[in-house]
Amino acid sequence: MQKGKASIEFESPPVILSDASIAGKKEGEGPLGACIDVVEQDDMFGMENWEQAESAMQKQAADLALEKGGIRRREVRYLFAGDLLGQLIATSFGTVDLEIPMFGLYGACSTMGEALTLAAMTVHAGYADRTLAVASSHFATAEKQFRFPLGYGNQRPYSATWTVTGCGAAVVGKAGKGGEMKKAPMITGVTPGRIVDMGVQDSMNMGAAMAPAAVHTIRQNFEDFNADETYYDKIITGDLGQVGSKILLDMMKQDGRDLTGIHMDCGVQIYDSEKQDTHAGGSGCGCSAVTLCAYILPRLRSGEWKRVLFLPTGALLSTVSFNEGKSIPGIAHGVVIESGGE
Repeated sequence: MQKGKASIEFESPPVILSDASIAGKKEGEGPLGACIDVVEQDDMFGMENWEQAESAMQKQAADLALEKGGIRRREVRYLFAGDLLGQLIATSFGTVDLEIPMFGLYGACSTMGEALTLAAMTVHAGYADRTLAVASSHFATAEKQFRFPLGYGNQRPYSATWTVTGCGAAVVGKAGKGGEMKKAPMITGVTPGRIVDMGVQDSMNMGAAMAPAAVHTIRQNFEDFNADETYYDKIITGDLGQVGSKILLDMMKQDGRDLTGIHMDCGVQIYDSEKQDTHAGGSGCGCSAVTLCAYILPRLRSGEWKRVLFLPTGALLSTVSFNEGKSIPGIAHGVVIESGGE
């Protein structure tokens, strides 16, 4: 099943049995609003602080994904989940009541790709019949940790992205194991990414920091699977935004690969750049997770798309590394998802 230098092609592809998306008011006002399962008008989610709000959002998304699939918590063997906060506090407090053995993940905004990769590998290896992949972010918790307090009212450059308040949850299992659901999308392969550091130091331009990592993983995926851009209906990056997407397309053109019309970015898709003040687009773990569950998987289930490369992107910085003058490494994990058919 090992393909090329870094990829895996599953002999018996795990399937996405069910999924759910939860998002905030701003995301609900964007182009995907009607597709999101639950749009919460109160970004506090009825809690006392922002961090508790993100935890509540994670639990709600996980429970809804299980409910939609008719799956009980005890039928899920392992949970792969993460967020953007220090020590994964949104995940730790948000998933404790699920009582599912948990692997906490930090891949920055690439976390949903990492979670799906590990969930699929675990299922295919026979270590679990069902796993749960979850990733979340919250605008206020991210601003509080990585940038400025909201009350500061700082100006944002146009290269900056807006952290999505949202969470996506997907149950990954064996085909036929509770997956009698028709057209369950299949995870047929993965290309885990490696860290790529091009020396970018502008924390307000995450797209520039992450784009080279996305390019590397796409190149590796093409090489390992002996494929090219025509192999996919869509190549979907996580949150490069307007700036990073242009860099990606330009770098791929240098390889003789024209991704125009095939490439889609979750950060560009989730907000309306003309009507919403999000500048370069969306970002955060929840950006690709919500877009996956609300927009991408339904198109695979319907057969509109047959095969996509889902490629969440992450900027691996912290307040410590940034304040010490370090650059911003990037990473991108590729997940090949195909329509399950009838």
